[in-house]
Amino acid sequence: MRNTPSMRGSYSLGSIAGIRIAFNWSVLVLLGLVLFILSQDGGVFDEAYPELDRNVHFVMAVVAAAMLFGSILAHELGHAVQARRDGMEIDGITLWALGGVASFRGGFPAAGAEFRIAIAGPVVSAVLAGVFIGLGFVPSLPVAVEGVASWVGLLNLFLLAFNLIPALPLDGGRVLQAAVWGWRGDLALATRVAGAMGRGFAFLMMGGGVVVFLLTGNLITGLWLILLGWFINGWARGEVASTLATARLQGMRVGDLMVSRPVTASPDETLSHLHQLVVWGPPYTSYPVVDRGVALGLLPAACFHEVPKADWERRVVADCMVPRGELATFDPDDDALEALMRLQSTPLGRGLVMDGSNLVGLLSITDLALALRARAATASN
Repeated sequence: MRNTPSMRGSYSLGSIAGIRIAFNWSVLVLLGLVLFILSQDGGVFDEAYPELDRNVHFVMAVVAAAMLFGSILAHELGHAVQARRDGMEIDGITLWALGGVASFRGGFPAAGAEFRIAIAGPVVSAVLAGVFIGLGFVPSLPVAVEGVASWVGLLNLFLLAFNLIPALPLDGGRVLQAAVWGWRGDLALATRVAGAMGRGFAFLMMGGGVVVFLLTGNLITGLWLILLGWFINGWARGEVASTLATARLQGMRVGDLMVSRPVTASPDETLSHLHQLVVWGPPYTSYPVVDRGVALGLLPAACFHEVPKADWERRVVADCMVPRGELATFDPDDDALEALMRLQSTPLGRGLVMDGSNLVGLLSITDLALALRARAATASN
């Protein structure tokens, strides 16, 4: 899977080949569930290998769970490495309860690149499935090792088949999207087709979860299918919205979207004086700080709430502003899509547009959102 924004509640595990690796707290939940299913009395390993001791079953379960997450990580690394080969920037990989997410910056450069990146993960899973299933047939292999290898191999085979379902955000959905994109030359159309397939599949999964629970009483399997379908539906909707937004920003420049005459502040004026000047005008969330045309920083409007009103007469703008060196800065000719990616990673969601050291405008995520909304309205008319 791929997702642009990083997941909240994630913890770093370091990096592999320069690619940041993290795990979401939900991984611990899935780890506990896998250990329970594999090692309990009457569980997978107990039924398949009753001659082995219960403690051996538990060790097998721990090793199998670790290899499962290793397989998921290898799958996502396949996506990430291929994305790097195709010139994309990689934010990192995050493991979570429903698999893994390889996060890239920006959109796919072409249909061929999307296909290569999408298929790279399943290729890795296919190789792992073949290796582990093959190990299960090695003569004289200890029973416990054979059991773990066979289970991990079959699970990789299942992950391969599941991921190749032609529905966003699964890898098969991306292959479908790349095929339609390459055939029709229309990324927006390809995204709508793959997204519709993804949402349809998600509703089938949720309905299947309800049926499984009602017919068999298996609460865990039913809830798992419903949860997975719910996430796929939300993810498919998000993917469609994100890709369409990317398509609408293609070819646009920062200068087309910036506020060219923002209300500015002087570094030496007091907060009280600035408030008197702007209180009767439209409220803004930030004010560029300028000295004789040179941009020095940005004053967040939150400063008026953070500084006691009694101190406004003696506190000046320079005391509260965010210095220019800590802000995102742009040239009017910069690509709007790249600017959006940069602004999404900044706390203020705003940046200064400059010609050298001189301020020429202010750009915010809100400006970009309004531009997207206007383009969407134009496209629908």
